[in-house]
This record gives sequence, C-alpha cells and structure tokens, in this order.
Amino acid sequence: MARIAGATIPTDKRVEIALTYIYGIGLQTSRKILAALKINPDTRVKNFTEDEVIRLRRMVEDKYRVEGDLKREILTNIKRLK
Repeated sequence: MARIAGATIPTDKRVEIALTYIYGIGLQTSRKILAALKINPDTRVKNFTEDEVIRLRRMVEDKYRVEGDLKREILTNIKRLK
C-alpha cells in the first residue's frame, strides 16, 4: 500500500482515481499532478515503482495543501467567520 500525505491510497485502483482518496485532491487536480509527472493515469498503483511513488509523494506534499493541514485551515476559517 502506498501512503501519500498521511493517507493510504488503494492499490488496485487506477492512480488517477486513487489520488482522489486524499482529502483535498479531486479528479482535476489528480490529472494535473499526473500530467506534470508524466505518469500514465491508467496505471494501477500496485504496478508503481518505488521511484514513481516517491516522486508522487513529494509532489503532493510539497505543492498542495492536503489532509490535516487543509482540514485545520478550514476549521480555523470557519471559527474566524463565526
């Protein structure tokens, strides 16, 4: 199983869909990430090499606000607006 940004993504799904299991990444963002990394969106996660997983993890964690950071920011904004 691949862990990216603290979330475990399913191994039997296409990577394009598997990335949407990460909070804060939708289908369009997933496609942008894969295009930037030149990864085929039809590839299954279980067929990834270790290098591809590392590149994907680095891209998501460095360039996008996801999972805990995003949830914390949203909660802070809600509290501030109340």
